[in-house]
Amino acid sequence: MEFVQVCLNGARGAGDGAVVPLSPAALGEAAAAAVAAGASDVHVHPKSPCGQDTLSPRAVAATLDAIRSRVAVPVGVTTGAWAEPDPAARVARIRSWTTLPDHASVNWHEEGAEAVAAALLERGVGVEAGLWSGTDGAARFAVSPLAGRVLRVLAEVTDPDPVTSGASALTLLEAIGTGHGRPVLLHGEEGGTWPVLWLARRLGLATRVGLEDTLVLPDGGRAISNAQLVEVAVRGRGEF
Repeated sequence: MEFVQVCLNGARGAGDGAVVPLSPAALGEAAAAAVAAGASDVHVHPKSPCGQDTLSPRAVAATLDAIRSRVAVPVGVTTGAWAEPDPAARVARIRSWTTLPDHASVNWHEEGAEAVAAALLERGVGVEAGLWSGTDGAARFAVSPLAGRVLRVLAEVTDPDPVTSGASALTLLEAIGTGHGRPVLLHGEEGGTWPVLWLARRLGLATRVGLEDTLVLPDGGRAISNAQLVEVAVRGRGEF
C-alpha cells in the first residue's frame, strides 16, 4: 500500500466539531486508530490550552509523548507562521523544544522558511518542504541550498474546487519538478481533498488525509474520525 500520512487536526478548533482531536490524549487516541486503519505517518498541530496552534516546548512535548505512547510510526508537527508569526521567534521556539518530532513541515513561501528549516536540520529533525499552489514556494525551493536535504516535498494543492483541483495539482507538480531528488507527498484540501488524493494514488505518489484537510467523505457525508478517512483512502478506489 502507498504511503498515507494522517493529518489529525490542523488549524481547526472546537468550532469544527467534537470529532476534531485537540488535547494530547485525544490526539494520541486518534493517532492510534488512524494507524490501525492504515496510516503510516502522523502530522499534528500541537494546541495551546485555549485550542490555538502553538510551537511552545511544553505543548509540543505533551502532544508528541501522548501520540508516541500509542503508535510506533514517525510523528511530525507544523511550523506554520500562524502558530508563531515572527520568524526569529519561530526559530527560537524550535531551538527550545525539549522533545523533538521526527519531522516538521516548513511552508517555503513563508518569511524565514530557510532559517526555520536550517534550525530543524541542525537539531536532527526531518524537514517536510511545504510547497503550496498559488504561492512562490516552488520557485523559492528550486533555488534553495537546502532542497536536497529535506525529508520530502509536500505538494499542497490549495484549490478547494473538486472540478479544478486535479488540474491545479498537475500544474503544481510541474512547477516543483524532480531536480530536488526528494520524495513527493501530494495532497489537497477541503473540496479538493479526494480528487487530489485519487490522483496521487494514480501517479504512485505518497499522500495524506485527515480532519485537517477535510471533514467529509467522498460522498459528502460527514466523517466521524480520522481513522474513517484513512480507511477510505487506503481501501477506497474513487477514481483510481
